[in-house]
Amino acid sequence: MENNGQKLAWWHWHKHLYNWVIHWADTRFGVLALILLSITEPVCVPIPADVLVIGLCLGKPKNGIKYGLTCSFFSVLGGTIAFSLGLAIGPERVVHFFEQLSFGPIHLGTKAQQALELYQKYDFWAIAISALTPVPYMLFSWLGGMAEVSLAKFVGISIVFRTIRFGSEGLLFYLLGEKARRLIEKYFNTATIIVIILLALIVLIMKKAGHLFTG
Repeated sequence: MENNGQKLAWWHWHKHLYNWVIHWADTRFGVLALILLSITEPVCVPIPADVLVIGLCLGKPKNGIKYGLTCSFFSVLGGTIAFSLGLAIGPERVVHFFEQLSFGPIHLGTKAQQALELYQKYDFWAIAISALTPVPYMLFSWLGGMAEVSLAKFVGISIVFRTIRFGSEGLLFYLLGEKARRLIEKYFNTATIIVIILLALIVLIMKKAGHLFTG
């Protein structure tokens, strides 16, 4: 396997996997590969689906919106599968598992319980941030089920923010062609931070407005 003309050592498994994933963009099975990656990424694959969305959009920019929405839908489906698996495990098994790893005065079971309670308390932000930003959506999908948060809430928030993430990538390629790649690579993290800040302000304003009307 090569990367920019240089051979990769076999133990660089992540790079091998990344290159193997992105090569599908140059084949007739690109859309099928995108669907499979979108489903499996939130469950067990450590390669973000963005790489294949961008690869496909580079080949056919005018199909960018289709690629973005396809990725969004199947990514939420994969997240729901991971959530369901986490739900099947349940918080009791998670706490018990970490309690068995405890040593001395350090009680990991208690820490795990506190982490799950924090997820429950801030479930909206945990799901939204992981769905929109490079924070691993896979981790928070599993944890959402383990924390037993509302499945409807998880799916609803995921649909909105995964669509914003992948849909906006596809839209940029549809509008700007290859120039979109440079914009995404340069400003993606900044843009997601701005969206999260704006979202926090909107939630704060809505809460304040709610108090005014009910007070």
